[in-house]
Amino acid sequence: MENLLSKKSVKDALGVGDIDFVSCSPIVYQAMIMDWMRNLEVGIPHLLEDGIKLLVYAGEYDLICNWLGNSRWVHAMEWSGQKQFAASADVPFEVDGSEAGLFKTHGPLSFLKVHDAGHMVPMDQPKAALTMLKRWTRGSLSESPESSVSSM
Repeated sequence: MENLLSKKSVKDALGVGDIDFVSCSPIVYQAMIMDWMRNLEVGIPHLLEDGIKLLVYAGEYDLICNWLGNSRWVHAMEWSGQKQFAASADVPFEVDGSEAGLFKTHGPLSFLKVHDAGHMVPMDQPKAALTMLKRWTRGSLSESPESSVSSM
């Protein structure tokens, strides 16, 4: 990734000039350190009540933001759809006919555990991550694989 994003032709195509790509920028890290370990979940129920869609996803092998901890806070979060979300079944998230994860959805809230991925889901499972984003932005993680292939 670093080699690709360091090529002049790629930099020109992205319009970033001579900026060097780094996978973890210390400048960005320092700018965001104030958000470290802050509980931002307290504002999420208001967003859900307003119909703002939220997708929480985690790689099943993520040790930093583990899927089980994420699942627990999503399930424990108090909002009007909490009970219906908790009662929703886990559904296979399929990519190219194979199960790439498990998800559940109710109303504006979706949770997805991505198989065979760690903290950097897009790096570990790029096709699953891209499929997840495309389906979610179109409004349904549960699209049948056949309908999503033809429109990607």
